[in-house]
Amino acid sequence: MSFDKRRAELCRLLQAEGFIKTERVKKAFLRVRRELFVPEDLREQAYDDIPLPIGRGQTISAPHGCKPGETWFA
Repeated sequence: MSFDKRRAELCRLLQAEGFIKTERVKKAFLRVRRELFVPEDLREQAYDDIPLPIGRGQTISAPHGCKPGETWFA
């Protein structure tokens, strides 16, 4: 499955679970290519709803864990 399709599927899931509540956040979620923010060897996992290591002991948050940001963009 392509990254675009996986991103759209995760968006639908997060919307159904109540994590994405506004159209504005949905549009932003669909535009941001999460696979570009993770190491190349982890790109296939970019749209799994889990945190992923990005180097130097840091992680990119699981998409469902970014809910507080919704209020910033709403």
